[in-house]
Amino acid sequence: MSGPTIDSVVTFPAGSLTESAVVQLVARADGELRVVTDRTPFHPLDPTWPDQGPDLGTIGVDGRSAAVLDCRVGAWDGTDLFVGSAVPVRRGEPGWTFVVVHVLASGPLEVASGDEVTLTVDEQHRAALSAGHTGCHLAALALNAALAGRWRKQPRVDSLGHPDFDQSAIASSRIEPFGSVDEYRLGRSLRRSGFDPAGLADDLPALTETVNATLGRWAAAAGEVRVQVSGPGLTDRREWACQLPDGLARIPCGGTHVRSTADVAPVRVHLTLDESGSQLTMHTEVGDPIR
Repeated sequence: MSGPTIDSVVTFPAGSLTESAVVQLVARADGELRVVTDRTPFHPLDPTWPDQGPDLGTIGVDGRSAAVLDCRVGAWDGTDLFVGSAVPVRRGEPGWTFVVVHVLASGPLEVASGDEVTLTVDEQHRAALSAGHTGCHLAALALNAALAGRWRKQPRVDSLGHPDFDQSAIASSRIEPFGSVDEYRLGRSLRRSGFDPAGLADDLPALTETVNATLGRWAAAAGEVRVQVSGPGLTDRREWACQLPDGLARIPCGGTHVRSTADVAPVRVHLTLDESGSQLTMHTEVGDPIR
């Protein structure tokens, strides 16, 4: 016998920090209480590309509240709830609904299906990750522009028209409070695509200076940042859009962001190359949007 039909409305792309919601599903596993609601402002950790960590905050019911200790992507097949890396299907699989799962400690707060609850995101934690994520995208675009002369043939380009080194070489990306760490592989496949890494180690100081100059110019322009969505669901397409002096930048993105490039000023990067010359790492640091 199948369970209830689950809705999945997310409001974090618009910057929402609090929502009134109705509990649709409660599951207990591994000492956790896993709560799914019909709508939520919480951004979850996505196991397919876990660059931005989960929102934290509280869930309240009948004047009582408990901490949301984690927030993960889950999938519901009408009978069972699968969470995080245990999700067995890709998004869009017929008969499955992808949802935000709020994780509470089992015991302090009893929540049941049908309860009306208030979900509240920790504003400072959200702001720190949003600033880091916006800075990450800006840094990637500035790096693309600075490396444009190193391509022997034309690869795919980013939304500003520069060869997209970031998407061609990215191995991992980690959003941190007020920053990010991006690692790029400079291997055979990138060379076959036309990128020339010769002399990159010697050029790193000048390259870093060029990227930081671009970031300073973009931050000073106070361009609007927004997340554009195709629909209200967790699996609907979302895109980061940022008005820059060089044009309108767009990057597919499921995370959260600040509202202006001025909110992350000053933004700077530090570039390092490993001893083998096969991995470039970019550390990005940004300012605090709540100051």
